[in-house]
Amino acid sequence: MVTFRGISFRTVVKIAQFVRNNYFFITLLAVVGFVGFVFVFRSLTAETETVYAKVKVSQGLWWANTAKPSYWLAKSLQKGMVEKSLSGKPTVEVLSVRYYPWWNTEQFDVYLTVKLDVTKNERTGRYTFKRSPLAIGSPMDLEFAETQVSATVMALSDRPFDEIREERIITLEKKHANTWEGEAVEIGDTYFDGQDVVFEILEKRVVGSREVYSSVGNNYPIDTEKKVDVTITARVNLLRADDKLIFREEQPLQLGRYINIHTARFALQDYVIASISEDTKQ
Repeated sequence: MVTFRGISFRTVVKIAQFVRNNYFFITLLAVVGFVGFVFVFRSLTAETETVYAKVKVSQGLWWANTAKPSYWLAKSLQKGMVEKSLSGKPTVEVLSVRYYPWWNTEQFDVYLTVKLDVTKNERTGRYTFKRSPLAIGSPMDLEFAETQVSATVMALSDRPFDEIREERIITLEKKHANTWEGEAVEIGDTYFDGQDVVFEILEKRVVGSREVYSSVGNNYPIDTEKKVDVTITARVNLLRADDKLIFREEQPLQLGRYINIHTARFALQDYVIASISEDTKQ
């Protein structure tokens, strides 16, 4: 039997017949393989740039009303976490993590500052991250070894963010609170957001209050369950954004607004900001 380098002539004929009978399939497979090779080659050799982003952990686009992360997910995100590409190159590094309870729930608003490895289209000036457009408002997926989350981009910069944080003294008031609320407030109680102590109770004042009801056109006080008026003086850590002071990364600090914060021991509900002043002890 005729052979060529250990391969018989009959085997060569069979291979030729197979190729002829499956020409379309083999051609398609070759095209897919070539495209895959080009994609992997470009991914490994493409020039990249470093940008910095502030993102809010969420499920998709910013306008979608979805569930917020639970405590276990918020705590799984840590400063220094890194996501790597298939080649082992770092593509995402977490620079900071801040998380805040969402009113009286077990859900949290979670904010990350991250360093990203991206590509840039020089003609359009647009960034691309993981083959998807990267811009303010766009969604993105972060896949760390320990945790996987989706997020929405809040801010982008080609250099590290130069945040200016300031402290203010605020007065919070709540009328007709239950007596146990006044007792539960503790001076020195704080909230740590993962980076800074952003809320600290400095003083409290609790006084009895009376409710007035209207009956047949006359207003008169009547005895009901005992209520108290609670006034809290607190120090808050704020982010300076242009001419505004921002609490919790998104909430402008303004007189008359309700504040949303928990301390280590107490969840403040229905407290109104009655005054804002500079911290003279700084």
